[in-house]
Amino acid sequence: MLAAVLAGFVFGTPALAQQAADRVQPEAATSLKPVSAEPVRAKRFMVAAANPLATEAGRDILRKGGNAIDAMVTTQLVLNLVEPQSSGIGGGAFLVFFDAKAGRLTTFDGRETAPAAADPTLFLDEAGDPLTFYDAVVGGRSVGTPGTLRLLFDTHERFGALDWKSVVQPAIDLAKAGFEVSPRLSQSIAGDGERLKRFAGTREYFFDANGEPLQPGTLLKNEAFARTLQTIADAGAAGFYEGALAEAIVATVQNAEGNPGRLALSDLANYRIVEREPVCITYRVQEVCGMGPPSSGALTVGQILGLIEPFDIEALGPGSPQAWRLIGDASRLAFADRGRYMADIDFVPMPLKGLLDKDYLASRAELLKGEKALAEDQVQPGSPPWDHAMLLGDDTAIELPSTSHFAIADAAGNVVSMTTTIENGFGSRLMVEGFLLNNELTDFSFATHDDDGHTIANAVAPGKRPRSSMAPTIVMRDGKPVLAIGSPGGSQIIGYVAQALIAILDWDMNVQQAVALPHLVNRFGAFEIEAGTSATQQSAALRDMGFEVKESDLNSGLHAISITPDGLEGGADPRREGVAAGE
Repeated sequence: MLAAVLAGFVFGTPALAQQAADRVQPEAATSLKPVSAEPVRAKRFMVAAANPLATEAGRDILRKGGNAIDAMVTTQLVLNLVEPQSSGIGGGAFLVFFDAKAGRLTTFDGRETAPAAADPTLFLDEAGDPLTFYDAVVGGRSVGTPGTLRLLFDTHERFGALDWKSVVQPAIDLAKAGFEVSPRLSQSIAGDGERLKRFAGTREYFFDANGEPLQPGTLLKNEAFARTLQTIADAGAAGFYEGALAEAIVATVQNAEGNPGRLALSDLANYRIVEREPVCITYRVQEVCGMGPPSSGALTVGQILGLIEPFDIEALGPGSPQAWRLIGDASRLAFADRGRYMADIDFVPMPLKGLLDKDYLASRAELLKGEKALAEDQVQPGSPPWDHAMLLGDDTAIELPSTSHFAIADAAGNVVSMTTTIENGFGSRLMVEGFLLNNELTDFSFATHDDDGHTIANAVAPGKRPRSSMAPTIVMRDGKPVLAIGSPGGSQIIGYVAQALIAILDWDMNVQQAVALPHLVNRFGAFEIEAGTSATQQSAALRDMGFEVKESDLNSGLHAISITPDGLEGGADPRREGVAAGE
């Protein structure tokens, strides 16, 4: 059955260079290129990240005696350089971390915050109507207070083994020496050319003298980013959130031609990360744990798993249309709750425990007992147990698929699962001193109330963190981590991660098979089927069940590490350029 689902995959050698060469680019995602069916194996430590240069840099830190947090800093900073369209210090991140010394799983919220000057009119035009998405995105209006650098610095200060300068230095060296533009970066530049050319910083950096997108293999140096990183290496987070760099960030946002923003120096100076308890659900015999609000990732993935748990998904297997019906409709029900209830819990009361309550999920699972797709009127938000009641409206915020995910496991047993983003590809398109600024504020609902006057939980407010779908996950068994996984992909992240978890936990796939599995995702009613893959074999049966089916590119970027009694196994999504490596 598994062989049928993976039909069309040609398996090759999982060496680091070969893995990178075999990665698929965005517009070619319908034809998955060769990838080994076997995971990369290592005994002591491992990094799985979205670019081979980032993986190699993180692995080198582990070789030098660094731990998972040290390697996390280096990996992220190198990703900022070589995959700038996806993540960086101008954005935000969520970290799920297993601290081996303490034997404790925790999470850190490095999500961007809305400026103190933000108000309900932020994404409304002069007539009081919501702006179109890209009118809001491109420029300063969409820029939230960046959180990634504060997350890196604060967690390193608390958990790192090597000194701060040594973990920043590899990215400085690479920025000065230059790196070859990857096919994916080149194609991303070409695909966003009009918006990138709007501002001088991105126009000069991403295009050649003739105004053409940088071609694959072009040596690209970033002296400005090297200087930025040197400031950060010398001064720590203060070098970013205060002083000349902070002033440059604010000036760029406030003076963005045609679309200025409201970010102020005080927003940067006052930014803090938040340590939060992980959100976990028991699925079969494992604890599946991830990031709580303002992320909807762990809650929605957890709801999907909880809704299908009464059914024998294992026996149905990955080739069964009924298995996908159950997963798809469970996802629709979970997304209905997500749109109604999930937002920044520091600002909006949420039924956090109620959404994963066993009795609540069991009652919702009753809806799945038929053999046909749920009718539209059956897919409504439920009524989870509340500490107190609150009437809320449904959110329709857009969250587009950029972002990056990496996983790290070190020799001491520490495990990092981190999803990191600047939101849309190339973020706000504003570049400051060698790095891009996020457009994260467009993850808020542009409208503040629904048609009935109910408050929308994910409406913008000063200091509030926009809802996210990022789902960095660590699976625990008997108090120990057994899997770290996550993906980019906007709100499709939830489906990608849930599917991979089901593939590993129910269908006994290894991590490489799971991250390469063709995608079938359902968020809002239509089944999104990965075009050009064996997943399309399910299309006719799903239509017969009553689903609308759309075949399209589903360009995930899953990266995972499995921690087994025999060592570590890593998987990297063949749709992108990522690799896993260790020793």
